[in-house]
Amino acid sequence: MDWLFLLIAGFFEVAWAIGLKYTEGFTRLWPSVFTVVGMALSFLFLAQALKTIPVGTGYAVWTGIGATGTALLGILLFDEPRDVGRIVSLVLIVAGILGLKLTSSR
Repeated sequence: MDWLFLLIAGFFEVAWAIGLKYTEGFTRLWPSVFTVVGMALSFLFLAQALKTIPVGTGYAVWTGIGATGTALLGILLFDEPRDVGRIVSLVLIVAGILGLKLTSSR
């Protein structure tokens, strides 16, 4: 259950990071509410996961999910660059996340 909480926390991190783009500096009400709720839920699930997952592993996986998901959605939603270097870098982040999971004792 701890890794599921961590995965959910990572998804909410992606949600609030993308939400920031839509808040226009927190000047738009509903995107701002969505973003703040996403932040709170992300931290809540991360805190639950870190009850049993080592903090270094949990934080690295959480930020990795957030960075990868946000970059991919940036490509899909905002037409951000999709060059080979970016894609290879994202694959390396995913490999790191999988490596941390596979070598974790929890």
